[in-house]
Amino acid sequence: MTDGTHYRLLIADDHPLFRGALREAVVGLLQRLDIAEAGTFNEVADLLERDGEVDLILLDLTMPGVRGFSGLLYLRAQYPSVPVIVVSANDDPAAIRRCMEFGASGFIPKTLGVEAMRAAISRILNGGVWTPPGIDLAAGSDTETAALMARMATLTPQQVRVLMMLSEGLLNKQIAYQLDVSEATVKAHVSAILQKLGVESRTQAVIAAAKIETGQWSQQAPAEG
Repeated sequence: MTDGTHYRLLIADDHPLFRGALREAVVGLLQRLDIAEAGTFNEVADLLERDGEVDLILLDLTMPGVRGFSGLLYLRAQYPSVPVIVVSANDDPAAIRRCMEFGASGFIPKTLGVEAMRAAISRILNGGVWTPPGIDLAAGSDTETAALMARMATLTPQQVRVLMMLSEGLLNKQIAYQLDVSEATVKAHVSAILQKLGVESRTQAVIAAAKIETGQWSQQAPAEG
């Protein structure tokens, strides 16, 4: 791509070596480029909160502060105009389909070569989508999972972050501290999450969120309170 456009990218992955590989791929693709890097999901959120004017996010599914699809859900809810490419070592077709159903613009397996990565990123920056060859995106999820995914998609960005922290086992006071809000606000978010997901407890909310995972990401029961 040599159109002279100035691109701003965010690479979110907790492995410095792989961030370097992604940086190499995009540097060889784009002439005018600013790249920000994040190794935790909190860093991702902080970077975007300070300056959400980015052209593309390259997101690992698993890093400190996030597991499964919750990070993708948060980014699509909070920054719907910014394309997100999921970059993951898990190339299970069901995981790829769910990433696309949750609004990803592409899915790049970590095993993909640099030139193929560049081709995928180029297509997405030009408004297209990219997934590995042979993935049947029309296969869809079972009825129960599809209904739960629809419920998850109704959560606000802040509610998604609270659910992510519940999944990490954090207490309300810890969530309040991290989000810089009151415990009452966190309790209100938790109540809204339970209502939207159709469950009765925070433990059930975490279990519901875990049901949309492919099984690669383990979930722990959260502490109550």
